[in-house]
Amino acid sequence: MSEILLEQQPAERLQKAQQARRQARWRNELTGFAFVLPFLLAYAIFLIWPVILGFRMSFFNWSLAGTGTDVFMGLSNYAEALGDANFWGALGNTFLFTIISTPILVVLSLGLALLANMAIPARWLFRLAFFAPYILPVSVVVLIWNWLYQPGFGLLNSVITAFGFKEVAWLSDPNVAMLSVVIVTVWWTLGFNFLLYLAGLQQIPQEIYEAASIDGANSSSKLFSITVPLLKNTTVTVIILQVIGSLQLYAQAALLTGGGPNFMTRPMLEYIYDSAFTSFRVGFASAMSYLFFIVVLVVTAIQFVVLYRREAKGNE
Repeated sequence: MSEILLEQQPAERLQKAQQARRQARWRNELTGFAFVLPFLLAYAIFLIWPVILGFRMSFFNWSLAGTGTDVFMGLSNYAEALGDANFWGALGNTFLFTIISTPILVVLSLGLALLANMAIPARWLFRLAFFAPYILPVSVVVLIWNWLYQPGFGLLNSVITAFGFKEVAWLSDPNVAMLSVVIVTVWWTLGFNFLLYLAGLQQIPQEIYEAASIDGANSSSKLFSITVPLLKNTTVTVIILQVIGSLQLYAQAALLTGGGPNFMTRPMLEYIYDSAFTSFRVGFASAMSYLFFIVVLVVTAIQFVVLYRREAKGNE
C-alpha cells in the first residue's frame, strides 16, 4: 500500500506543477490582453466601425444632411461610379502622378543616400537637409512652393526669365500643372525613402567593399555588383510603400491647384471628398471609396507578385 502511495505522489506533484504553469500562462495572457485592450477598442471605434458604416452607406442614397439613409440603392452607386467620366478622369490623374513620381522618388532617394553615406566632412548636414522637408506639414510645403511657382516674382520664373526663356505657368498650364505637383511631392516626401535607403546602406558590411577593392573593383562595379543587389529588399519595400503613398495623393494637389486647371490634377481622393462634402452625396462617395480601395489592393498585390517573383528568380 505504501508503495502505491509513493508512486502517486510524484504524479500528483507533476499534475499540480502543470496546472500552476497553465494558470501562470493564462495570467500572463490576460495581462497582455489588458494592456492591448485600449488600443483594440480605439481601433474598433475609429477604424473598423467607420469601414463597416461606410460600406453600408455605399448601398443607400445617403446624404450629408442625413436624408436618404433608408433609401436602398443596391449597386446603383457603384454602377454610376463606373459610368462616371469624372471618376475615370480622377483615377487616371492618380495613376499618372504615381507613374511619374515613383521612379523619381526611388532613384533620387537612393542617390542622395549614397551621397550622405560617404565619408565626407559634415555629412550630418546633408542628412539633415535631405530629411528636413519631410517633417513639414503639407500646408507649409504648399505655401512655400506656391510662392516659388508664382508668375512675375516667383523664384523659379525669375531664374527662367534671367536665362532668356519665357515664364512657365506652373499652376495654370494643363500640360505643366501635374509636373508641378510631382516636384512639390518629391521635395516634400523624399526624406522618408532617403532614410530607409540610408539605414539599408549602413547594414552592408564594409569588409565586402574592402575585399572588392583588393580584387580591383572600381566604384561603379561596387555600386552595381554589391550595393544595389544587397539593397534589393529595401528597394522592394520602398517601391511598394511609395506606390501606395502616391495613390493616396490628395492634400498637396488640393491645396496647390484645387484639382485644376480643368480638373487635370484632381486625384481620386479629392473627387471622393468633393462628392461627399461639396455635393453632399455620401453614399456615392462611399461607393467610389470602395472601388478605389479595390484598385489599390489589386495594384499592391501585383507589385508583391512581380517584385518577389523577380527576387526569387534572382536567388536561384
